[in-house]
Amino acid sequence: MRLLLEIFGQTLRTLWAHKLRSFLTMFGIAWGVGSLLLLVGLGEGFRSGNRKQFNELGEDVMFVWGGKAPALNGSFTSMRWYRLTYKDYEDVLASCPDIRAANPVISRGDIRAVSEFFQSSGQLNGVLPNYDKIRYLPVGDGRWLNQLDNDQKRAVVVLGDEARRLLFPGRPSIGSVILLNGIRFQVVGTVKRVGHGNNNDINLRIFIPFNTMHQYFPPINVGEVDDPISFLVYQPRLREIHETAKLQVHKVIARNHGFPYDTPDAFDEWDSIRTADQVGKIFDAMNMFLGSVGLVTLSLGAIGIINIMLVAVADRTREIGLRKALGATNRSIMFQFFTEGAFLTLLSGGIGIGGAAGFMAALSRLPSPPGWDPPTLVPSSAILALCSLTVAGVAAGLYPARQAAALEPVDALRKE
Repeated sequence: MRLLLEIFGQTLRTLWAHKLRSFLTMFGIAWGVGSLLLLVGLGEGFRSGNRKQFNELGEDVMFVWGGKAPALNGSFTSMRWYRLTYKDYEDVLASCPDIRAANPVISRGDIRAVSEFFQSSGQLNGVLPNYDKIRYLPVGDGRWLNQLDNDQKRAVVVLGDEARRLLFPGRPSIGSVILLNGIRFQVVGTVKRVGHGNNNDINLRIFIPFNTMHQYFPPINVGEVDDPISFLVYQPRLREIHETAKLQVHKVIARNHGFPYDTPDAFDEWDSIRTADQVGKIFDAMNMFLGSVGLVTLSLGAIGIINIMLVAVADRTREIGLRKALGATNRSIMFQFFTEGAFLTLLSGGIGIGGAAGFMAALSRLPSPPGWDPPTLVPSSAILALCSLTVAGVAAGLYPARQAAALEPVDALRKE
């Protein structure tokens, strides 16, 4: 224990004797480690924020809208727009074994909602009762739509959080009445706020039973299409087979509307699973790149430590010779310089890790922009940094230590 204290004291005296050189070398390692952890933490915050945004869509949600049927046999006259119908929804449920759940949606943005206090013109959606099981729509007060609401075409409504705030500012909404284009609807439930910041689109939505929507507010500008819907939202049975589920939906829609199913341009759709996977791959690649940059930075820092220790060996040649003449073994000399190099490396890395953790803790107290979570210290990155620092410390201390231990006492004492 006494020997270790003497070695640490000697290390601190050596660092103090070469303050600027030691500071610059330690700063390089601390900056590299801190920057690595901070960048990975920011990336992880962005990844976490995007994951939450996808989760707020719902679990493994996929959307498909009407599209443009392709030309057949080179005939441009066969190119036409088609609209999805309620039959498409029924056939998807009946013919697609890899579909777990689906819901047809009628959406209108031209419906004016009026309460006794205010008015709003958010989006009105007609949905089936299982819609809240597919999309993320946590009920705040009251209840969600049920099967009797749909079967009996009840004039009931569930308000998004922003729609509730606009129509009933500071007042209870459950049991109250609003007018949708002059038709009376009773508020039976509200949805908790979804999303971050000023992303109020989904919070402005108003939900009513599908059959009620079909009766009072059917889709407009659809021509002679029977039972049109605005879009279809569905979930695959398993996340891993979402491409198979999508192909099954394509086959049903293509069959119903008379065009080949293997024409991807004919489908206007969004696969949130595929988008989330692509975003995840981007972040994985970014983390690998940042990790590589961090390892290179640590390697350069280790070279700087080796340089300092070699200079220390040269400056302390007579001291080494005197200690060996007084009986110090090669092992004790080697251990002293090895410990000094490792201590210098780990001290610099610890300062970098502590600085990054403190800076991220300060950032976490500030409001985050939409799609971002506060940066956090990623344990795997911290462990990688510590392991890399250990390796760098060994490399930085071992070679100079061997050089010091190899000095002959007589030659060292002659050194001017």
